[in-house]
Amino acid sequence: MHLKYALSLKEITAKPSRRLINHALKDDKALQATFIGQARAREALDFGLGLNAKGYNLYVMGEQATGRFTLVHEYIAKYVQKVLTPDDWCYINNFEDEREPFALRLPPGESKRLVKEMGKLVDELLDTFPAAFDNPGYQRKKVAITREFDQRYDHAIDSVEQLAQAQNVALYEENGNISFSPIVDGKPITDADFAKLSDEERQRYYQLIDELENRLGEALIELPKWKRASSEQLRHLKKDTAEQGIKPLLKELEHLYASDLGILKFLRQLKPHLVETIVEILADDKKDDKHDEYDRRSVLEEQYLPNILVSHELNSGAPVIYEANPTHQNLFGRVEYTNVSGSVFTNYRMIRPGALHRANGGYLLLDVDKLILQPYAWETLKLVLKSGYLKMDLPQPDVGMVNSITLNPQHIPINVKVVLLGSRELYYNLQDFDDEFYEMFRVLVDFDHEIQLDKKTLYDFVGRVRHQVSQLGLSSISPKAMYRLVEYSLRMAEHQQRLSARFSDVIELLNESLYFCRQGHALDLDVTHIEAALSAKTRRTGRVSEAVLDDIKQGQILIATEGVDVGKVNGLTVLEVGDSLFGTPARITSTVYAGANGVVDIEREVELGQPIHSKGVMLLTGYLGHKYAQLFPLTLSANIAIEQSYGHIDGDSASLAELVALISALTNIPTRQDLAITGSINQYGQVQSVGGVNEKIEGFFKLCQHRGLSGNQGAIIPKSNQISLMLDKEVVAAVKLGKFHICVVETVDQALELLMNKEVGVMNTKGRYPKGTINYMAVSSLLNIANVVNGADDE
Repeated sequence: MHLKYALSLKEITAKPSRRLINHALKDDKALQATFIGQARAREALDFGLGLNAKGYNLYVMGEQATGRFTLVHEYIAKYVQKVLTPDDWCYINNFEDEREPFALRLPPGESKRLVKEMGKLVDELLDTFPAAFDNPGYQRKKVAITREFDQRYDHAIDSVEQLAQAQNVALYEENGNISFSPIVDGKPITDADFAKLSDEERQRYYQLIDELENRLGEALIELPKWKRASSEQLRHLKKDTAEQGIKPLLKELEHLYASDLGILKFLRQLKPHLVETIVEILADDKKDDKHDEYDRRSVLEEQYLPNILVSHELNSGAPVIYEANPTHQNLFGRVEYTNVSGSVFTNYRMIRPGALHRANGGYLLLDVDKLILQPYAWETLKLVLKSGYLKMDLPQPDVGMVNSITLNPQHIPINVKVVLLGSRELYYNLQDFDDEFYEMFRVLVDFDHEIQLDKKTLYDFVGRVRHQVSQLGLSSISPKAMYRLVEYSLRMAEHQQRLSARFSDVIELLNESLYFCRQGHALDLDVTHIEAALSAKTRRTGRVSEAVLDDIKQGQILIATEGVDVGKVNGLTVLEVGDSLFGTPARITSTVYAGANGVVDIEREVELGQPIHSKGVMLLTGYLGHKYAQLFPLTLSANIAIEQSYGHIDGDSASLAELVALISALTNIPTRQDLAITGSINQYGQVQSVGGVNEKIEGFFKLCQHRGLSGNQGAIIPKSNQISLMLDKEVVAAVKLGKFHICVVETVDQALELLMNKEVGVMNTKGRYPKGTINYMAVSSLLNIANVVNGADDE
């Protein structure tokens, strides 16, 4: 039996070009595809990347899993191959104020070379010193300075000693201490012998020794001056020796970097500080102590080796950096600390770069939804983009050391193109609530969620799939398998002429198909592997859908698939549980009686109906009034419910089924139970498209298939949803055999005609419907209810 408005097999299936798919499978140029469609986004990317002006950063707008990041990253990576490689950046010690290290800019690759050369300088210093202080010339000068001091000292002591001996007093010098002792009978006496002397003798010696000590003090009064002069001469000698030792070493470096003023300035500032360091730590004789040599090397490296912040290989192009965790420190760098003897310590070599440093001169990709959640990160990013400089001003509360002394590194000029990846909602919210947003991000890269199916996009789709198959380690993919993937993408988009932009879904299917390919020890991906993967996923995620279908089969949920009934219609609904999306029929019922309560939505009354669903029900009153109650007041009481529904319901896709149930209850005309219907309506009776149409049809088909296909069963959908049909192969086969039907309607009248098997009736020139038609009976019923209600009011 052929139903009115039923679609043919050709009308419910899509026909991607098999010839073009086969050609793309053989053409290696297809492998070079970056984008699948997305012409608008590609044009915006070209514009944003090609315009080097302040504020023209990019916001890539689109939903998750549409391939935004992969496509943008690959596109930029290809684009920047021709861009000049940016300079290297280092931090070097500021010998005048170590809290404010200098930033040093170098050509690409030169930073590593500079570190290598400075490392060689450290090695040469350790080889040169303290060996240079063992030089005979240095030792002679050192001995001469020491001898001069000793001679002055000895001369002063000798003069006092001669005076003491003339007075029979001996002078002793032991461990730097000078003492006097009386001489009796040609030899110094002991303390015991001294005690035996008479008081007059002892008193005379006391006075004599006091005088000698005073004379000794006067002779040695200039001893500190002599010591200072001697130490100063030794320091000058050490400094001169150190300068002579490092002069050829630094001269070699200055000659090597004669064209770089920044490094030359650094070497000139380094020289006096290096001399002081050598005098302090290398002018000793502990060169055999291995541990001490390690400490010396550490001191030299900590003060003189540059800290490479960013380094690039020559001709490597501009950097493309993606920061997955855009915290303040990950973006703008940080200063690390260490614990030395219980104290917090840091220096310029403990400065660590952030993503902005690494992306300087190139491109920085960020997820804006993560960025705006990080304290201070969004405001600091805007400040950097606005000023063009990056200064490591860490927010003190975030650092956790409010009163600690930290470094204040010299700022670095920043030239980076920031690419934010985010949703549409967030883009418009930022525009509304952040006045600086548009000033900084003027280029919108808008990714469509669907892609028009044409020769170019189909060609690119095949190329991207082939690339992914190669990444999985497979040798090839069969034409049938590729055709099935195209169908899968069309199904995801719910459109016969548009591919889904969520290429990640295709990649997911390929990954799952690989498992079954490996199970069969195959190297080529075939359509059987894809079908096995789809079946397995349906099995894994299908517990809830199977449970609902089992309840219907066992009669727990009342759904009729044959016969007729008054005020009862099979609606088509779709449920989403986790990553499982499935359709299931639902019985929609209505009752009508005399009264003035209007159309009551039971779902809304019990707070199960969400706003859009309630809106759809409220439109029913508008339709009834416009269609039937032009000559009398619309007065009725009606209840509408989705039976055995215990969860929240949203969407207006049941409004057409609810209206049919209402009119059936109003006219007492039974409706067919072997047909299920979906669609939304407006107040003028036009049927509008809905979502999930494929899942809805398949849900009703499975129930009919279980109970046995009679050839009269089918689904009614909006005419505008015809292009959305990408049905399961079992449904397509049933339609081909005439065992199941898919009908499309554009108006409520067409739906009534199908479900009630009765002429709907067209209004004549006198504003009346033919007797016996559906519309005539609806007007009559409404008029009778109005008379009853108005008559009751009159009484």
